[in-house]
Amino acid sequence: MTQEPSKRTAVYAGSFDPITMGHVDVLQKGARVFDRIVLLVAENSQKKCLFSAEKRRTLAMESIKSLNLPCEVEVDVYSGLLADYCKSKNISFLLRGLRAISDYENEMQAATMNRKLLAGLETFLVMADETHFFLSSSLVKEVAEHGAPLDGLVPTPVAKAFQAMHL
Repeated sequence: MTQEPSKRTAVYAGSFDPITMGHVDVLQKGARVFDRIVLLVAENSQKKCLFSAEKRRTLAMESIKSLNLPCEVEVDVYSGLLADYCKSKNISFLLRGLRAISDYENEMQAATMNRKLLAGLETFLVMADETHFFLSSSLVKEVAEHGAPLDGLVPTPVAKAFQAMHL
């Protein structure tokens, strides 16, 4: 599916292992700017994920379906360079979230590389809500592993997936 010229579409890419309320916050903010967002679950064989790419896709879809976002949201899975995905879908915008100053440095490098790989590919950085600055998928997995409650950290479908795993 290629992007319609009249629609401002952004790709919001990440491992989403799992999707957290911080990811949801960035998605909600991006939904006020873009007409369509592709939440792109990265499939990276070098990274050890708790959930399979398809499970992460399903959890993301279940987590966002009740949000009533003011834009279209599609969830896709991709293995490869983000710039190549954007080129194949005729998408010119990336949506990324920032939590800390260290995120800025990493995102600046990634944005510059993506623009080098695909001229005109612009990255929009969104500040995460201060209630989510501390939140990462890695921390969520650690908390879940120790049986602590996940209230406010992840959407309900993700919390249920952890419960089903009996971590």
